Amino acid sequence: MAYTLPPSLMDLMMESNKPAVHRRCLSELERAGSQTLTELLMTFSKNSHPVSFLIYTLILPWAADVARYMSIPSAFLYIQSATSLALCYHFLNRHAGVHDLYNSCVNNPPSSVVVPGLPPFETEDIPSFLLPHGPHSSLIPVFRHHIQVLEQEPSPCVLLNTYDCLEEDAIAAIGNINPIPIGPLIPLSLLDKNHQSDTSCGCDLFEKSTEYVRWLNSKPKRPFLWIIRSSDNKDTEFEEMAREKFADQTANAKMIEEVWRNGVRARVNEVGIVEAEEIRRCLEVVIGSGEGGQEIRSNAKKWRGLALDAVKVGGSSHNNLKAFLENITASAKKINGVFDGGAENKTTDAAKPNENSKN
Repeated sequence: MAYTLPPSLMDLMMESNKPAVHRRCLSELERAGSQTLTELLMTFSKNSHPVSFLIYTLILPWAADVARYMSIPSAFLYIQSATSLALCYHFLNRHAGVHDLYNSCVNNPPSSVVVPGLPPFETEDIPSFLLPHGPHSSLIPVFRHHIQVLEQEPSPCVLLNTYDCLEEDAIAAIGNINPIPIGPLIPLSLLDKNHQSDTSCGCDLFEKSTEYVRWLNSKPKRPFLWIIRSSDNKDTEFEEMAREKFADQTANAKMIEEVWRNGVRARVNEVGIVEAEEIRRCLEVVIGSGEGGQEIRSNAKKWRGLALDAVKVGGSSHNNLKAFLENITASAKKINGVFDGGAENKTTDAAKPNENSKN
């Protein structure tokens, strides 16, 4: 009973840069997805296997509406940085959101946005899906829907793909929506050479090759490899190389350079392109023998170690996830009887779960 967007719609959403096309695809996903999810939950209930908890992610805020309608508790799995969610909440919450201010001042937007505990974010640092006139403005209703869902929930829950000490201030800034850091959600093999066999999560978008590893190992210490994906259209390929303002990448770049200090941010020229000399400058800072490079590498090692500590047994993320699972297991015993005798009367009309949401 799984539903996926037809290939033609999926291709449009991935390839088109037209907000109207994105909105149409997202609307179709919500319509068909809400109906299919409702039917699936009803089927499980009729077969005496009621779903007791639902976890949903980025472009599926309507799943929480379905869960609420079916009397099922839910949690939002936010896979981007906690910093970007703090900015999202700061922009789109009902009480003091600054999105409308940006929308009404398109020619003279605020010079910066301040979230308690975080450094000031200039317009160029803000995630592209929050800027009213940005390239990904079609996603603003999706994120606004997420914030509205969390504000309406009597017991909201957000699972974060981060760990306490990395984004402590950002997590505190969204404390009222019950953030639970359980990350980093990556294979342990990326953090610890003693866990190279761990393939419990993770995937490759493109065909994997090991040739580059042998090439790197044959070079002097700290070689650099730049990989460019081939394209049938050279203009498109160039655009992909030059683009650096996608989604939460800008906010992450700011935190990496200014807060975590484990990297350096490449600056674009007046037409938005990272030039060769700028790339050379960044490389020389990061892999060079200067004080800046030494600090960056030291901090990278520090954050990697702290990430490993967080996911180990007894670590903060491990304990948070364990407590979360224990809570929903206990709640499941109370939920299992909710559907009995009532599921048959639930409507499969996709509009029903969404009648109170405001996109």
